[in-house]
Order: sequence, then C-alpha cells, then structure tokens
Amino acid sequence: MAGSATTTAGSMPADEPMDRRKLIAFFAMVLGMFMSILDIQIVSASLSEIQAGLSAGSDEIGWVQTSYLIAEVIMIPLSGTLARIISTRYLFAASAAGFTVASALCATATNIDQMIVYRAIQGFIGGGMIPSVFAAAFTIFPPSKRAIVSPIIGLIATLAPTIGPTVGGYLSHAFSWHWLFLVNIVPGIIVTVVAWNFINFDKPELSLFKKFDWWGLLSMGVFLGALEYVLEEGNSNDWFNDHLIVIGAIASVVGAVVFFYRAFTVDFPVVDLTAFANRNFALGSIFSFVMGIGLYGLTYIYPVYLSRVRDYDSLMIGETMFVSGLAMFFTAPIAGKLSTIMDLRAMMVLGFVSFGAGTYIMTGITVDWDFYELFVPQILRGFGLMMCMVPINNIALGTLPPARIRGASGLFNLTRNLGGAVGLAIISTLLSNRQDVHYERLREHLDWGNPTALDQLNNMASNLNAAGLDGSIGSIRQMVNLVTQQAVVMSFSDVFLILTVLFGLMVLGVALIEKPSPQITGRSGGGH
Repeated sequence: MAGSATTTAGSMPADEPMDRRKLIAFFAMVLGMFMSILDIQIVSASLSEIQAGLSAGSDEIGWVQTSYLIAEVIMIPLSGTLARIISTRYLFAASAAGFTVASALCATATNIDQMIVYRAIQGFIGGGMIPSVFAAAFTIFPPSKRAIVSPIIGLIATLAPTIGPTVGGYLSHAFSWHWLFLVNIVPGIIVTVVAWNFINFDKPELSLFKKFDWWGLLSMGVFLGALEYVLEEGNSNDWFNDHLIVIGAIASVVGAVVFFYRAFTVDFPVVDLTAFANRNFALGSIFSFVMGIGLYGLTYIYPVYLSRVRDYDSLMIGETMFVSGLAMFFTAPIAGKLSTIMDLRAMMVLGFVSFGAGTYIMTGITVDWDFYELFVPQILRGFGLMMCMVPINNIALGTLPPARIRGASGLFNLTRNLGGAVGLAIISTLLSNRQDVHYERLREHLDWGNPTALDQLNNMASNLNAAGLDGSIGSIRQMVNLVTQQAVVMSFSDVFLILTVLFGLMVLGVALIEKPSPQITGRSGGGH
C-alpha cells in the first residue's frame, strides 16, 4: 500500500517534477472549465439587452439562464462515466469543440426559441469539462503538488461565477450582447487543439458502452432536469400553485426513484454512487452543497440589492462585485500554502468564520449602502470562499482511490451546483415572503394617529405643492414607495442573518471530518 503512489497508473512519486505535457494539458482544461462556469452567470447582468435584441417576453428571457443550468446539471454527473468509456482526451476535446460551436450558435440566434435551444446545448456539452479538471488534478499530480493545483481549480470554480456579471456587463455595454458568446470562440479553439494533442491520462474502455444504462441516464435526466426547473422557476410561478411546477416535482420524484434503483442494482450504473461510502467524501459533498448556496446565493443577492434599491446598472453592479473576485485571486496562493502547513479542518473553520462575518455585517444593511459599505463584507466573502474551497476539495477527493475519482468528481461538482440552485430558490422565496411581512408590519404603524408619519406626509405634500404637483396624492405615493423600499431592505437583512447562522453551523460540522492524511505522503489513502 505504501508504494502505491509509484505504481498507480496516472500518478507519480511525490518527489517527481511535474510533467510539462501534463501541465499544458491541465491548464488548457482549467481554461475550458473557466469558460463553462463563467457562462452560467455571464448573461445574468445582460438579460435585458438579450431580451430587447431577441424581442423576447419577460416570462421567456429567464430561460436563457435556466436552460443552460438544467442541461449542465445533467451532464456533470454523467461525465465521469463518459470519461471512463471514451477517455478524458476524447471527452474533453469533444466538449470544448461542442461548447465553442454552441457559443457561436448562441451569438447568431435571431429569436428566443433558438437561444434557449442553443444555450441548452452549450450547457450540456460544457458540463463535461468541469468534473474532468477536478479528476485530473487528483490523479495526474502527486499529493505534494496539491498546494499548487488545488487552489487553481478552487479559484476558477469560485471566481468564474463571481465575475460573470462583471464580464457580461462590460461586454454588453462596450460591444453588444452577442459578445457574451463570441468571447468563447478563440479560447475554445485553443482548448480543443491543446486538449486533443496533450491530454493522455487514460485509455478508453469502449467495451463498457455495451453495458451502458440508458434507463439510468433517462431517469437521471428527468430527476435532475425537473428538479432544476422546479428550483429555478418555483418562486416566480408561486411554487405548487402552478400546475407545471407540480408536474415537475412529481417527475423529479419518479425519476429519482428509478435512478437510485438502477444505480444500486445494475452492473455498470450511469453514475457510481459508492464514493459516498467514504465518510470524508460524503461530508465534503455536504460542505460543497453549502458553499454552492454561499457562492451562487450571494452572487445573486448583491446584484438584486444594488439594482432594486440603489438603481445600479449592470456595469456598476459588475464593478462593485469585482471586489470579491480580487479577494479570491489574492487569497488563492495563501490558501495553497496554508494547506501544506495547517490542518485542513482548521482552514475550513477560518473560511466559514470569515464568510459568516461578512454576512453578519450585511445584516445591518440600509438603503444607503453602496460600494464602500459592501467593500469589507465582499473581501471577507472572497477570502472565506477560497479558504473553504481548497480544503474541501482536498478532503472530499484526496482520500479516494484514483479509480473512483472520475465518477466522484462529477458528484462533487453536482452538489455545488445543486446547492446553488437550492440556495437561489430559498433566497428568492425568502426575499418575497419577508418583504410582504415587513411591509405589513410597517404599514400598521403608518396610521393617522402616528404624529411622526403625519409630519413626514405633510413635508412630502409641501414639497410637491411647491413644485406645482398634487401634494395630497403624490405624498401618499411617496410614502408607499418609502415603506416598500424599507421592507425590501429588511428582507435582505433577514436573508443575510439566515446565511450567517448557516455558516456558523458549518463551523460545528467540521468536527465530524476525519483528519486527512498529510499531503506529502504517497499512500493510497491519499488518492494515489
């Protein structure tokens, strides 16, 4: 067992230098993963421009993002099985090429129906690039090099969705919405060529294709696709009061039952769930799920606040959000270094405390907060994300044998995406519900017997009368708008408080993790 690091295919001794070809292949894969994850959020700040360009309805434009997410979440867990059948080289090169072509098609879309179809293709094919990078990082490099490669994939996985709105806002402002997709063409071609020529980590096992579980694939697609639809569209469609949401929920449950039955009974399941038998992988996936809530949830909630309360446009939102991205970028090498000298569990505690401190500060949010008030919370968020992601990746995937890592990396990435979907659904629902609650409570105090309210109303009326407007009606409208805005801000405060409690609980959950083996060893328990 002690010498497995030198004998396991695809790995190398801890003291052997990195192979240049493998490094080139790895960085090409990282660029491909960056493009795929970036495209989840790159359209979020520019949906209004796309809507105008395609003459789409307000109820249709959200599907530009939803179709991508649904397709991607199906491909991510499937990619491990496909990589095993056709090899990482063929899967990644085909995914990069297909993603590039789909990006070009998105840029040429002339109506919303075409865009939704092209985005679904783009998301499905692009999803094949994400888990492959995680698998490669933990199979082609020795444990001693994880201080370098793990922060890289952690940075890309967190930075890409964070700066997505920034990049998208800039491109659509400086050029046009078409460049949200055209920007992928040149990097996509480069990634395809390099992947085809330099990836040589494993060999295809084409004989497994005969055992492929098509029913398992179909049931997984229904299960995850319907679940993603329910989570994405539930709040805007009033959840189970909408018959399509009910149908989606039922389809997801039925698909889940069939999928899990097939996963545990067929010889070659479409997704290998046995990795969850590893305690650290199971706990790491739970932490990844929570990090998905924090990563995608806050990437959503900050722009909503800045747009709805501060009236920022997409470019101003992107510039404000860029602070978190810079914090992640500068924290990545620090996290990598600390992972070699510090207990990974202690790093996770530090990260969760930092993240929780950032959300706790945000509980004091007011209508006047802008870039400077959000500066420190965003730094704490960026620092906390990187301090968590590096040890979570190492704990979850670093204790698995190489044979299981390809399938497990798909499951691991799926938990982060599902965490984001669940988090967005809960956060958007909480914002709506808590806004209604706070509005009603504030309205109760605004009666004709409240002297403070009457003084405010009279001052508003006087100002409007002085401007030549109808003060009696206008002042009431202004008061309603003022109360509504205050209720919105209070709902944001509630969500930040809930997130603070969540990350506080994660600090306690770290105690359940078994202490990982030192990274410099070559034992099989370390994954090599």
